[in-house]
Amino acid sequence: MTGAYPKVTVVGAGNVGATTALLLLMKELANVVLIDVAEGLARGKALDLMHMRSNERFGPVVCGTGSYEDTADSDVVVVTAGVPRKPGMTREDLVGINSGIVRSVLEGALDASPDALYLFVTNPLDVMTNLAVSLAGLPPGRLIGMGGVLDTARFTYAISEVTGARPRDIEALVIGAHGEAMVPLVSLATVAGRPLLDVVSPEELAWIREATVQGGAAVVKLLETGSAFYAPASSIVQMIEALLHDTATLHSSCARLNGEYGIRDVSLCVPAVLGSGGVREIIELPLSQDEREQLQRSAESTKAQLERVR
Repeated sequence: MTGAYPKVTVVGAGNVGATTALLLLMKELANVVLIDVAEGLARGKALDLMHMRSNERFGPVVCGTGSYEDTADSDVVVVTAGVPRKPGMTREDLVGINSGIVRSVLEGALDASPDALYLFVTNPLDVMTNLAVSLAGLPPGRLIGMGGVLDTARFTYAISEVTGARPRDIEALVIGAHGEAMVPLVSLATVAGRPLLDVVSPEELAWIREATVQGGAAVVKLLETGSAFYAPASSIVQMIEALLHDTATLHSSCARLNGEYGIRDVSLCVPAVLGSGGVREIIELPLSQDEREQLQRSAESTKAQLERVR
């Protein structure tokens, strides 16, 4: 691999993993190792991406493998491996099988890259991130989950659909568990500087909430045989850019709470400043009473699910 770029390993060469690799290459953020238990799948997609390199003229390279030896000394390890949702399933339905996959991934990846930052995407994301924190023996700030960035993107989309505003003119954030218990922060959202609550009707606000919480399920229902991958991959790469470039920018990230928002000893999607060491700081926003109570329930739900896999 060319030495001019950081090294990112993407575990899982399915749609999310392969699209993540594509975006990392196109943005020239990192050399990429795609690893999958189906070695041919990882190698085939990597070869296809390399065939594209001469057209797009990007500098980094990608390789596919089935061996964690090839992932050694990665700067970031992204865990996308796992069974995706099918129509009618919630993310929580995947706890049992995907927890076994995450355990297996950690066994191989930690030996190869003990100093890496770990970014978890496998669903149910908050439970898998908490499981990794309990198993890895690393500082919790180096083990992060992706969900809040994706949920925020869906929240912004829904607001844009209702108001007609450009996404760049919308300030929005979603916190809490990446699932039915997520908390779109309607009290803090703005459209062109105006509070969202002053811009939309109660009926429109209800639609925005529903479109945000059910955004992933809507994609699953339409696809029938898969789940979302373009928006998840874009969300992953946004976070990787912050980690590799040490941007100290704010992202809704599944991060370990130690008393913030009155919650302790659980990782949950909250506003977090990301940089080269992982989570630098968790920012406490002035939530409404209802939002704070929703966040507490989200934490309790995540803890209860975690008990099923410990």
